[in-house]
Amino acid sequence: MTDITYKQIGIIHSPFKEPKGIPIQSSAARGIGGTIEVFPEYAEGLEDLDGFSHILLLYHFHMVRESLLKVRPFMDEQEHGVFSTRAPSRPNPIGISIVRLVGIDGNLLRVRDVDIVDGTPLLDIKPYVPEFDVRAVERKGWLEKNVNKLPSATDDGRFTN
Repeated sequence: MTDITYKQIGIIHSPFKEPKGIPIQSSAARGIGGTIEVFPEYAEGLEDLDGFSHILLLYHFHMVRESLLKVRPFMDEQEHGVFSTRAPSRPNPIGISIVRLVGIDGNLLRVRDVDIVDGTPLLDIKPYVPEFDVRAVERKGWLEKNVNKLPSATDDGRFTN
């Protein structure tokens, strides 16, 4: 097995100082503002990003206490395999959120719909393009009966210190 190393390219800033109480998906965090501080050495890579209304943020779940292969996700009482969930306690604690890009000032991105803890290390930014990213689905697994809970579901702190 090869070790894989990623470089942090910035820091995500939000009104959330701890995971507990955060909406569990960005679609349930409508209107919540934040900023993305891209480190100066990566600022040149932001060129032309202002042409997109939404971006994908990939980040490191830095507050996760342990990696688990079976988890009880926020919207269910039963355990499930971690890869059938979006729970943060994963072998590689990488998160993904789609946020609205409001503006860019130098190396600072102003965003909305933030469901991320303040101070989270940013790994990457990609433009969100519905023609690339949206798919019609036939099945939603165990979430089929629980997805209606999303608007009121929040992090209860079960995966962090």
